[in-house]
Amino acid sequence: MKPADLRAFCLSFNAAVEEFPFSRHQELSTFKVLGKIFAFGALDEQPLTLTLKAEPENAVLQRERHPAIVPGWHVNKRHWNTVTVGELPDAVVRELIEDSYDLVVAGLPKAERLRLDRG
Repeated sequence: MKPADLRAFCLSFNAAVEEFPFSRHQELSTFKVLGKIFAFGALDEQPLTLTLKAEPENAVLQRERHPAIVPGWHVNKRHWNTVTVGELPDAVVRELIEDSYDLVVAGLPKAERLRLDRG
């Protein structure tokens, strides 16, 4: 998956936006839904990596199954994994991104979730 494809997929979700909020790491593309991060990574670096949210049990299982998935970079390693994109099939990467988005949306207040459903 190329950086442009990764960006387009992340932005395809309802209310998803890309921001660059970290002054010390201005290269980090940060994908958010209603102000909450669901993915981030430096899309111009090689190897291309993306940090994604995961259920704690699933985070560990993903790491055990795929050497390209490691504990999250600079985040709570219980809830986040960093994925080396080119070492996994595109379908797996897309599924991990979608799971991260869904997990973040599930944690939003009910009124915001309902607003997303109507969008």
